[in-house]
Amino acid sequence: MRIGHGFDAHRLVEGRALMLGGVRIPFDRGSLGHSDGDVLAHAIADALLGASALGDLGSRFPDSDPRWKDADSMELLGQCADAVRSAGFTVVNVDATIVVERPKLAPFIQTIRENVASRLGIEPTCVGVKAKTSEGMGYTGDGTGIAAHALALLSSVA
Repeated sequence: MRIGHGFDAHRLVEGRALMLGGVRIPFDRGSLGHSDGDVLAHAIADALLGASALGDLGSRFPDSDPRWKDADSMELLGQCADAVRSAGFTVVNVDATIVVERPKLAPFIQTIRENVASRLGIEPTCVGVKAKTSEGMGYTGDGTGIAAHALALLSSVA
């Protein structure tokens, strides 16, 4: 068994969509990033890559490479999951926390879980996603940013 941790954060700006787990969340701002800025997908991808000792998202999909400009982060997550499987691991479960004051994410959590599970090839019951505020403190509390933490548990196939 192997455990990996992932983290990602982005500024929230006008003129960008807010994507979380492949779901477009209605909001007046979105994540500023080279790709579509999906902090949840990025954190989970880094957790998978870390658990399997396969580097990180930035080394696989560098922001200096124009191929990844506005890329679908769920597609990148799927590629990371494929790399993990190719390295001889299976994803047992993931657990993630999104930190943002607004918008409220409860209505979208189940769809996000299903999207992530689909990309990882696991059951939605093996994907935990929670949304938390930071009680008005820091960049996630003042509305200028969003963050996500994720843990992944992998099992060796052999």
